[in-house]
Amino acid sequence: MALKKQGANNGATTAFLISTPESGVDSIAITYALLDPIMTVARPFVAFVTAACAGVVENLFGSGDNSGSISRDLTCPVDSCCDGEDCPPEEHKQHHSVGEKIMAGLRYALTELWSDLAGWFLVGLLLAGLITSIIPDDMVTRYAGGGLPSMLVMLGVGIPLYICATASTPIAAVLILKGASPGAALVFLLAGPATNVTSLTVLLGVLGRRATAIYLITISLSTVLFGLALDQIYTSFGLSAQATVGQASEVIPAWTEWAGAVILLLLSVKPVSCSIIARIRRTMGDDRRVPAGARACASPS
Repeated sequence: MALKKQGANNGATTAFLISTPESGVDSIAITYALLDPIMTVARPFVAFVTAACAGVVENLFGSGDNSGSISRDLTCPVDSCCDGEDCPPEEHKQHHSVGEKIMAGLRYALTELWSDLAGWFLVGLLLAGLITSIIPDDMVTRYAGGGLPSMLVMLGVGIPLYICATASTPIAAVLILKGASPGAALVFLLAGPATNVTSLTVLLGVLGRRATAIYLITISLSTVLFGLALDQIYTSFGLSAQATVGQASEVIPAWTEWAGAVILLLLSVKPVSCSIIARIRRTMGDDRRVPAGARACASPS
């Protein structure tokens, strides 16, 4: 939405929507921690190629209507000190020091960004635990053990699923441990975060039906093709994805793991609790019936 507000065309917006969930520092880091180095490289690479193809196809065959109904928003992202319209870039560069920009980035990462991710990451961990304890190994091997049918099954699961890139990673790790092929896991990792019913509905309103169809078809074709190719890479080199899942933790000192876990837990308490409270508030339909302690999570908007 921000890209469209700042004048980006449909191709650029489509490419951004596909590539950014899979190529973020958070998703790459957790892929290395929970999966293996090959998946860590394959995930952003496939996302980049898929995004580039979708963007080019959209610009070539899309409707070409980039005007839309979205007004441009060039407001300063640091502290909204100016609207960006009457402030030339050369002048705005002088408004904030490097230290102020770094602090603004840290505040965003530790508050707004993690607030968006924390709840879904918890959901991903819970789903991974349920899959581990409930779904039999032979069932995963039968339906996601490799080949074109496995890719199509994971595509069918991933497209409607509403989950972010970070939260999908522990689920993919568990699926591999249960017998899913790395290619099938890759299809899930890309299709899950990039396509879901909610985002597709928004895309219809922002980019239009033709752009949404191009977006969905490109992701489906490329993820299946790259999933099959990734399985061939593992087979050609005689590698076992099950044997390498989570092995990156062996090179990290235990105290670092525990320190990271404690910090992550502390950062997650407020956003997760606020998310739960917000759901309670929506369910009850009346703020007056929400406990007093819950009102601290309410935002002015």
